[in-house]
Amino acid sequence: MRALRLHGPRDLRVDEVPEPRVVPGSVKIRVGWNGICGFDVRNYLDPVLPDEYLHPVLRTHGPHVQGHEFSGRVVETAADVRGLSPGAVVAVEPLVFDGSCAACRRREYNLCENYGFIGLMGGGGGMAEYAVVPADRVHPMPEGVSPTVAALVEPLAVAWHAVRRSGMRRGDSVLVIGAGPVGLGLLMAARARGAGRVSVSEVSALRRRVAADLGADLVLDPTETDVVAAVRERATLGADISFETSGAGTDAMASLLGALRKGGRAVTVSEGPPVVLDPAVLAFTEIDLVGSFGYGPGDFPEVIAAIAAGSLRPKPLVTDRLTLEKAREKGYEELIAHGDDHVKILVHP
Repeated sequence: MRALRLHGPRDLRVDEVPEPRVVPGSVKIRVGWNGICGFDVRNYLDPVLPDEYLHPVLRTHGPHVQGHEFSGRVVETAADVRGLSPGAVVAVEPLVFDGSCAACRRREYNLCENYGFIGLMGGGGGMAEYAVVPADRVHPMPEGVSPTVAALVEPLAVAWHAVRRSGMRRGDSVLVIGAGPVGLGLLMAARARGAGRVSVSEVSALRRRVAADLGADLVLDPTETDVVAAVRERATLGADISFETSGAGTDAMASLLGALRKGGRAVTVSEGPPVVLDPAVLAFTEIDLVGSFGYGPGDFPEVIAAIAAGSLRPKPLVTDRLTLEKAREKGYEELIAHGDDHVKILVHP
């Protein structure tokens, strides 16, 4: 089968590789769509792992098949797998964990000492015609949900988990800084979970338009508008909850905290550069500053339920669709050079 594998920095190749076979406890999927995310691009520029490294859970060496945001249709299951029928549309939850460390015993699988991601650290990936993954990492989609929408469940689960971490209550006012795929997912997830006014700060004109189309009450360009002043003009005491997904450093952190009311909660989701932070800002306001990484046990099922209910409609996030060959020639480099002109690029292997 054909697979897009990373052989080194900026060295993607469409290779012929053996078609994977099911093993006990696994499911074989014919891949439908796979999204390219910001971490994929960073890994393309500077690979996370050398080819000889064996992840303790995935146990496969490189060069690795790329792609961890993927969907497809079940083509085969191992004899010991139940509840997944051939032809079913599924979303893959790529996070793997050892199941035995202290974090796993607390059911905080995303904080596992040996966490990993299928499609980044081994185990096959979504940039291939077929993938074989553990059955517990496969989520069937409701009737009528397309593989396109199923491929968006993973980034939406990142956003859903961040909203869970925020402790947001119905009616809370929210600020989202950065309207990439996760930021726009935060907008949708906050709306689906009962947020009041939602403001979005984003430098990209295209992403601002998408945010407005998805129902943001206030859409701001931080290069032209004082975000803190604009949010506080509408909520004098400040927003209840703020999220940072832009990775824009100290300036974004200043808005993240400055737009909050006293006692509010700020959530960082991005992996941006180190920031300058005055701890007195937290001490005198009792603002909670928390992080959010990946997703936990309930996030994929809840996102899928929200899609089924119609409270999450993520299809507008897709701004381009590519073949494997075009992904190699264009997709990653396009996001490096013109990332602001896209939200989510999907690849069909």
